[in-house]
Amino acid sequence: MSPSSRALREERRARIDAALADAGLDALVVAGDAWRSDYLRYALDATPLEGRAIAIVERGGAARLFVDSPAEGARFARELPDVAVAASRSAITEAERALAALIVKRVALAPLAALPYRLAMGPFGRTIAEGTALLDRLMLVKSPREIDAVRKAAALADEGYRVFREAARTGRAEYELVAEVEAFFRSRGCPENFQILASGGREVRGMHPPGERRLAAGDLVTTELTPCVEGYYAQICRTLVIGRASAEQRRAFAIYDEALAAGVAALEPGATAGDVARAENAIFRREGLGEYVTSEYTRVRGHGLGLYVDSRPMLLEDVALEFRPGMTLIVHPNTYHPEVGYFVHGDSAVVTDGGCEVLTRTPRELFEVAA
Repeated sequence: MSPSSRALREERRARIDAALADAGLDALVVAGDAWRSDYLRYALDATPLEGRAIAIVERGGAARLFVDSPAEGARFARELPDVAVAASRSAITEAERALAALIVKRVALAPLAALPYRLAMGPFGRTIAEGTALLDRLMLVKSPREIDAVRKAAALADEGYRVFREAARTGRAEYELVAEVEAFFRSRGCPENFQILASGGREVRGMHPPGERRLAAGDLVTTELTPCVEGYYAQICRTLVIGRASAEQRRAFAIYDEALAAGVAALEPGATAGDVARAENAIFRREGLGEYVTSEYTRVRGHGLGLYVDSRPMLLEDVALEFRPGMTLIVHPNTYHPEVGYFVHGDSAVVTDGGCEVLTRTPRELFEVAA
């Protein structure tokens, strides 16, 4: 573990201890799996690759980790030498036994999104909301060290998009583009990157994992790529054209570019996630494209970033969560355009005392790649 990763882990543990003391809790039970491990990563810096993992973190004391897989148990024992790791056929059963043996009983469970049903229905099930909210508060507002990790991930995202642009040319398959980006990230010590993309024209309604379709002249090629540094993700969304952009594509880009700028301008302390979403959507409504900011065509207008690629808050008009300095997120007015197809455009940012700082530095352009 690098010194910076160790410092992050120690800082997070101190914040958890302080939050438990404030809440009058003696221990926190945190569950995770290969799909959703951000809460577990915050608590113990543990990221499961298979099976289930359940941690018991006692305030100011020991931490234990229960896993289903012997291989995972051996890996975590190496990576987390100060944590008592136990591998068994049922991590849930072992965690239940350990909870029953605790002298103290003021325990909270988390998170709602990844907690096993059996634990949720047990004697501490009523504490799920409390435990999840406790960790959510800690994870939403980043410390300077955490922001530095997101900043590094954003710089890597910029570099990754440069590789993507250079790899995009007529005749190349979508999977070949992603392979080059993945090879680049891994060469830079980044084994985690969430990436989806799409290529084509008006028929394209969204992005997807890479397929075998080959790029052709006139295609819009969209991607969002999300590398991870020291456990923290940053994301960039951009669109390029194979060949010269058409007048319709340029008109569409101008709308997305203005919407992104409006969303970033609205991102400041005291504003809500709904305020940012409304600022983006207003640009589309002004252009008679309000239909395309509904759930029929798009999901969110951005989202939080941190230890998970798609964290709270979701940027939607009905989300009232207020921004505070230290929150990190991506603003992206990604949606379908009826003349040209699906379009993406977004930047990572951190909320500051006076507004926000955009972390990704790639120019906001509709890039053209020689056909």
